[in-house]
Amino acid sequence: MPIVVDIDVMLARRKMAVGVLAERVGITPANLAVLKNGRAKAVRFTTLEALCQVLECQPGDLLRWEADGRDDVGSAAGVEGTVPAPADRGDG
Repeated sequence: MPIVVDIDVMLARRKMAVGVLAERVGITPANLAVLKNGRAKAVRFTTLEALCQVLECQPGDLLRWEADGRDDVGSAAGVEGTVPAPADRGDG
C-alpha cells in the first residue's frame, strides 16, 4: 500500500507506549495496532486529530505517500485520464 503510517516513529520520539497513546486517543489498543501496522483501510479525521493532539504533531508526521511501482494512479480512483476543459461557448 502506498500510504505508510509512521505512528511508531512518533511514539519513539515522544517516548510513549502504545497502550498510553490508545488510552489518551480513546481507541482500543487493537484498533491502534491495526492503524499503526498499515492494515487499516481508512482513518476518521477525529481519530487523526486526536493522534496529532496527543503526539503534538501534524498529520504528515504520521502519514506519508510512497510509490509502490504501479502505473494505474487514475484508475484506482475511478478516473479515466484528464478532465477536458470546458467548451468555448463564445458568450464571453
